[in-house]
Amino acid sequence: MKTTRSQITLFTLLCLLLLPLQALAVDRVYLDITSNQMRKINIAIPSFVDKATGAPNKTGREMASLLGKALEFHGIIQILAPATYNDSQQADWKMTGADYVILGQYSRSGSQETLDIRMRDVASGQYVPFSSKNSTKTSSGKRFTGKISQQQKMLFNFCDNAIEALTGTPGIASSRIVFVGQKNNAKEVYLTNILGKELRQVTRHKNITVSPRFVPDSTKLTYSSYHSGNQNLYITDLLQSKTTRALSRRKGMNLAPAWSPDGSRFIVTLSKKGNPDLYLLNSTGKIIRQLTSGKGINVSPTWSPDGKYIVFTSDRAGNTPQLYFMELATGDVKRLTFEGVQNAEANWSPTENLIVFSSLRNGVYQIFTMNPLSSDTPKQLTRSFNYSESPCWSPDGRQIIFSRRNGKKNQIYAIMKDGSFPRRLFNLPGSQTYPRWAK
Repeated sequence: MKTTRSQITLFTLLCLLLLPLQALAVDRVYLDITSNQMRKINIAIPSFVDKATGAPNKTGREMASLLGKALEFHGIIQILAPATYNDSQQADWKMTGADYVILGQYSRSGSQETLDIRMRDVASGQYVPFSSKNSTKTSSGKRFTGKISQQQKMLFNFCDNAIEALTGTPGIASSRIVFVGQKNNAKEVYLTNILGKELRQVTRHKNITVSPRFVPDSTKLTYSSYHSGNQNLYITDLLQSKTTRALSRRKGMNLAPAWSPDGSRFIVTLSKKGNPDLYLLNSTGKIIRQLTSGKGINVSPTWSPDGKYIVFTSDRAGNTPQLYFMELATGDVKRLTFEGVQNAEANWSPTENLIVFSSLRNGVYQIFTMNPLSSDTPKQLTRSFNYSESPCWSPDGRQIIFSRRNGKKNQIYAIMKDGSFPRRLFNLPGSQTYPRWAK
């Protein structure tokens, strides 16, 4: 079976002549998922086996299916159809074309459930080693114990461990996505997981809510709402859904907060003096200083991962919005975008110097990326005939979600950072806009 370094994870034995076996060193070689030559990894996941009966069943099939969907979400994995190996844990895996096979067992006692899951490298025949994070480490895999109602969480934790074992970076199956959903005349904030399951309504203002933003620790969420008559800024504790308070009730706009990487400050658009400008506030909503002053509309700030810079949208150079770069220590500003009728809604990658933004080209909003610290030409990722707006990076910096207009509705889509693997994420009623991603 021919493989390359960018295609599959290997355990490399650095053999030194004339040394005993104990002196051999083992290095981990991870998948380079950014490689243009990368092919998807074939993984087989037969139905989990009930330890009480020693056989698979409907519950075991549902576990395997859910885990497979979470793994495929990462864009680097293809799950083999169970029919190709008769959904058996005893198949000849090399003949199936699988690179890895995941073998699971489960047992239940009352409301408790224990999952034992292993991942075997088909080429070497060895089980992939895991850390003990979020579970108990066994001799050949992972053991998770919790309530039956926590089954999805345990499977997603294993998925994130498996992605880390393959790539060196934890997966994002356990991450969450927030968006504004419209039903009738109300726009409320909703929270869900990557598969659109466990949908939770966060706000119930029965009015217009916009621009949800996670606080960096992902336990709190800020958003702007018009339910009191003014566009006020609120913060809500996601762990205690009834704990919500106002962060800014200043007259006029209180819009689209961007939190610093350490969560101690945020930048928001205020129009208390008439012109929409950017202000730096502390975590309680007290103004530290004004960042822009009277030069057009200034909105949609986003911080660099090191907290030194921001990119924001402004129409200061004319009637169309463009992207601008600011060094926070000096306040120096320079224009970033010059192509496209409009460029807006920038979001800075959490892992590198790369922003994603929407750009109006030939009458349609498309998604682009660019390095704000260089003079590189922006790279176009989407080429749809439908508007693609409000892009946001995944926590691992490998994917991008955005809102795409389909007819009269907007729906949430995702792509990899190179524009590949485009797909609609959720099959939900109504319209969904302003998506944001958090751990």
